[in-house]
Amino acid sequence: MNLRELVSALNNFASPSLAESWDNVGLLVEPSPPHTVNTLFLTNDLTEEVMEEAVQKKADLILSYHPPIFTPLKRVTWKTWKERLVVRALENRIGIYSPHTAYDAIPHGVNNWLAKGLGTCTSVPLRPSTAPSSPAEGTHRVEFCADAEHLDAVLSKIKDIPEISCLTTLPARVESEEQTRVSLTCSQKALLEVVALLSQNSLLYHKTEILLLQKPLLPQTGMGRLCTLSEPVSLSDIIERVKGHLQLPHVRVAVGAGRTLESPVKKAALCAGSGSSVLKGTEADLYLTGEMSHHDVLDAVANGISVILCEHSNTERGFLSELRDELTIHLQNKINIIVSEKDRDPLQVA
Repeated sequence: MNLRELVSALNNFASPSLAESWDNVGLLVEPSPPHTVNTLFLTNDLTEEVMEEAVQKKADLILSYHPPIFTPLKRVTWKTWKERLVVRALENRIGIYSPHTAYDAIPHGVNNWLAKGLGTCTSVPLRPSTAPSSPAEGTHRVEFCADAEHLDAVLSKIKDIPEISCLTTLPARVESEEQTRVSLTCSQKALLEVVALLSQNSLLYHKTEILLLQKPLLPQTGMGRLCTLSEPVSLSDIIERVKGHLQLPHVRVAVGAGRTLESPVKKAALCAGSGSSVLKGTEADLYLTGEMSHHDVLDAVANGISVILCEHSNTERGFLSELRDELTIHLQNKINIIVSEKDRDPLQVA
């Protein structure tokens, strides 16, 4: 596949608009066009060891779940390992694409895969995603009626206000009088200017309606998951299920105050990676994530919530095999997709 065609297909699989605002997702490194992709190489982290594996396996595009370029690079030299990744990618004509939190949000993504480790359950996002471009640009809709005497002057001034879109006019009859109904969409900042303008004319101001535009929630899409198990299970059983699902010999566990390893778990809140900000404040029997700060663990335990920590990338990496199968179908078997064998969490129990 042509690289740009493939990137478009990957964006359709998980829209970059679903990623967190702080994230750096999409195509990060692009070889000079035209660039054909025969082999797509999947990894959770793009380290130098993984890059060497990608070169040896003749990858044309690396899909790295975590973006290897996050903070801006001021230069591209051989001095630092992240700069060397870019150099090697371009020298070997390998593109780099990262989806990161877009894959966290989608219904068929990382968090839903992680939830499978709990057993049979239903789940909903902890922080639901909203439709990125619906219902319109702007935060508010303003509607008012004006007679012919005031219409042109008001419209002229409104058109000078920045951040106004979807300005429309329609004939209207108000109290047996022919008038024009004006409708516009605007930002929060522009709303203040529009209201200030209309308030200069009491007749216009009293006929003004202001509507807050709320973007609809996307079903089963968003950050984290609150999972309700079909049957309560002891914390010790959940620990064994999670270890089996993630193929880990050890996890770290903090038992909630007033709980034991035999206490039942009915509701579990989870977030792949570093989940403190998403999980915090959620009422549940258990928090499952890769890593949390010491004080966030203490807060959870004090509230009677047990915590299972698996190390950051261990809660994400296992999804790659499922992703390979999903992308094979999504891309209609047009390219070879392989999963890194060198990719691993940097921490281990010694």
